[in-house]
Amino acid sequence: MKDISEALDAAVKRLEQEYGNLQIGRASSGLVENMMIDSYGAMQPIKNVASISIPDAMSVQIQPWDKSMLPAIEKAISDSDLNMNPTNNGVSIILNIPPLTEDRRRDLVKVVGRLAEEAKISVRNARHEKLASLKREEHDKEITEDDKNRGEKQVQEKVETANAKIVELAKKKEESIMTV
Repeated sequence: MKDISEALDAAVKRLEQEYGNLQIGRASSGLVENMMIDSYGAMQPIKNVASISIPDAMSVQIQPWDKSMLPAIEKAISDSDLNMNPTNNGVSIILNIPPLTEDRRRDLVKVVGRLAEEAKISVRNARHEKLASLKREEHDKEITEDDKNRGEKQVQEKVETANAKIVELAKKKEESIMTV
């Protein structure tokens, strides 16, 4: 049961991370810190090659430790789905966070729903793998039918708990996006 608990926790944590990266009208380092860039021939997150600061509530400043990384960071941000134009001042990159329009808020709510559905799919996949594992163990006479049935109930309880967390996270994120 430990492996399914870890898989379900990972799905919920990944969802929380994705929600943290969503732009909701105020500056956050989470918008860009895990964005992958080509750094010296290897893909790395921006946080590994630059310092990220929030000079005010509506802007993010990215200052690479090596100035030659500026074009790669700028390109990664431009190519991302953030829909922002980075400003390169030769020393750092500034992202100005525009205020959210009603249409953008609705689009973000759709993204929240899609991310929640992806998390639920990973939960279903983890459940499927564990149930198949229990059936194999029963078939190979490693566990009894009662153990398998008990295991299936435990798996279902864990899945329901994880799905409830996902729904709760999605609802909170939707509320924070739609709050003006």
